[in-house]
Order: sequence, then C-alpha cells, then structure tokens
Amino acid sequence: MSASAVADTSFLIDWARYSRSKLLFKLFDVVFIPESVLAELRSERTLTWVAQGLEEGKLAVLPELPDASREALQLVARSRRLPVRPVDYPEAYCLVVGRELGYAVLTENGGALAVRDYDPNFASVEVLRALDILYRLWKLGHVESFRGELELYERETKRLYTARDLAKYGDAL
Repeated sequence: MSASAVADTSFLIDWARYSRSKLLFKLFDVVFIPESVLAELRSERTLTWVAQGLEEGKLAVLPELPDASREALQLVARSRRLPVRPVDYPEAYCLVVGRELGYAVLTENGGALAVRDYDPNFASVEVLRALDILYRLWKLGHVESFRGELELYERETKRLYTARDLAKYGDAL
C-alpha cells in the first residue's frame, strides 16, 4: 500500500490510547502530522506514540506550507460566518493539505467533518474517523471482528460513537 494520510490532534490523542494503534499502518505507509497539530499535543502517551512513529518512519512532521496556511485561515474565517460547527486552524490545515496532496484526513473533530457538507472545495477530500478506519481494517482482514474491535477501541479510548455514526455500518455490526 502506498497511501498517505494527515492526522489532526483529536485523532492522534484517541488513537494513541488504542492498544492496537499500529494497525493504522496497515492502511497508510506514512501519516503526516502538521506542525500546528504537533504543537497542540500535550499528553505523555500521545507524545510517546508520536515519537515512536517518527522513529519508525511511520509518522512524519509536515511543515507549514505558506499557501496551505493561507487557505486554511480563509477556511476558518468562512466557517465562523456560517451557522455550523466551525473548523479550527489545525483541522482546516489538514483538510487543505489532504485536498492538495490527495491524502486522507484523519479526525474526530466535528467541525472538520462538517466542512465537506457545506464547502464544495472540500467535497472530494477523504475524511476518516477511527470508526471508518476500524471498518476498513476489518474489510481487509486485519481484524477478526469489526464489532469486537470497535468495542475495544471505545473501551480503551472512551470515544463513543452514536447510533447515527454506527448506522452506516449497521450490517457489519
């Protein structure tokens, strides 16, 4: 597999709590972490997981690219003018980079998830939550049970998905 992704803070914090976090690299050769996201990380567990991933070459720091930064700031401003959950700069930066470089965007941030619904410039960006990643891992045979893996993930991360979130995977549950 030669796919790449870019991850935001919410995703990294949760994913680092998951005991089978290395499974992420069954789907992505490298996951980029923007400098603005790296600056938000505080927990020892997350920083340790990131440091190990950087050492193994599975994670990489993505420098701030001026054009992407400018567009991300514009996206933040647009989102603040609409009656929707706004997107913050690090997540907006991930979305811009994801679109420009063809990377999947890994997030649990509601503002980032909403952007594709109201901004046609981002409709083609692949935005994935841990729920989506676990489903893909199951479909590809990397985990035995989607339901079992999801239950483990929710128990370890304390990230609970709503019935609405789970509805799109109803047949697999």
